[in-house]
Amino acid sequence: MIKKLEITGVHFELDADLKKYVKSKIGKLDKYIPRNSRESAHAEVFLKEAKEKSNKKRTCEVVLYLPNEKITAKETTINMYAAIDIVEAKL
Repeated sequence: MIKKLEITGVHFELDADLKKYVKSKIGKLDKYIPRNSRESAHAEVFLKEAKEKSNKKRTCEVVLYLPNEKITAKETTINMYAAIDIVEAKL
């Protein structure tokens, strides 16, 4: 499990279920990180919702910081949970 995981909601309030879902999906990505890099790895998750109510787009962006590199993945869909799943698959 990635120990340092920052979850930020932009233009909407995060609920406990969504935070738990992000931690379960993105937090488990540490199994793909080399053992010596796991301690210093951390992730920032930005969950964004469109400002306009007519626009139903939701975006999940994850920035994964490793000792010598930074990996970014971003996806926009209608459903926030689907966006999280797609970003997890990309990473």
